[in-house]
Amino acid sequence: MKNKLNIYYDEEGDFLELRIGKPTPSVYNDIGNDIFQRIDEKTREVKGFAIFNFKKRTEKLKNIDVSLPIELKVFS
Repeated sequence: MKNKLNIYYDEEGDFLELRIGKPTPSVYNDIGNDIFQRIDEKTREVKGFAIFNFKKRTEKLKNIDVSLPIELKVFS
């Protein structure tokens, strides 16, 4: 497995972060509705997402849909 998904939740701040792979210097791109995309500064790859007010979303049962980068290799 090339990358691992790291999930971090700060209950006091009501903040969920999903990080893909090893931490790298990154910037956050606001994609709306308190959701931020974490972008590697050097490669411009999506490295994760940050979601503010996460617990409030689950109380109201709102779906959070985010497109993830995917790589599919088929070998025969």
